[in-house]
Parts: sequence; C-alpha cells; structure tokens
Amino acid sequence: MTSKPLLWSGVGLCGAGAITLVVVAFVDLGRADQAASVTGAIAGLAGLALALFGQFGGTSSPSPTPGTTASGDGAIAAGGNIGTASTGGTTAPPPPSPTPPPSSTPPNGGVNASGRGSIAAGGDIGSASTGN
Repeated sequence: MTSKPLLWSGVGLCGAGAITLVVVAFVDLGRADQAASVTGAIAGLAGLALALFGQFGGTSSPSPTPGTTASGDGAIAAGGNIGTASTGGTTAPPPPSPTPPPSSTPPNGGVNASGRGSIAAGGDIGSASTGN
C-alpha cells in the first residue's frame, strides 16, 4: 500500500482531533484537558508501534543486483534492449525491419561485456556488428 493515503488519513485525524479539543475547551476546560491527555497517550503509543514496525517489521528490501559494466576496446553493455550496435569502427548495420518487442523479464543480474568489441544486453539485441 502506498503511504500517501495513510499520510492524508493521519493529517485528517489530527485536524479533526484539534478542532474537537478546541470546541470542547470552550465548553468545559477540565474535560478538554482530560481528553487531550488520553488522546496524547494513545497517539504516542501508536507512534511508537509504527516506528518499531517501520524499523524491524515489514518486508526487507531485495539485495542489489550487480551493475552494467563494459570493459575492453569498443565494448558495449546495456541493461535493457539494444536496437543497433556496432563496434570496431565499422558503420552500423541497417536496423532490422521489424523491431523486436521489448523483453518482459528484466535480467537476473548485471550485464557485463568484457573484451575487445564485445556486446552484451540485459534485453533483446536487434542488430549487432563487431567489426572483427
């Protein structure tokens, strides 16, 4: 669940509580003091519970995946799709007539192209020329 609806719910509840305490204070100051004490204690305990849940509970973030690296003369590496790629100083080949649809699954790890004129992609490669 996103945090924006929870944030606005909390803002609305705080606003309603403040207005209620002001109205009750004009009618009976003693009752407003008691209501504020109980409301403050409940809000403090709820805040402590939410802070503990945020720190220790919930889902853990996934481990980071290795990055995209290219090493070597003319190496090309991309984390996603490559339409047309050329290494080795030659002109790029003409793009294929139908562009391949993007891959729906992201790479499991990083993409690494190492060595002279190597090409690597985390997705689809439409057309490639190593020039070697």
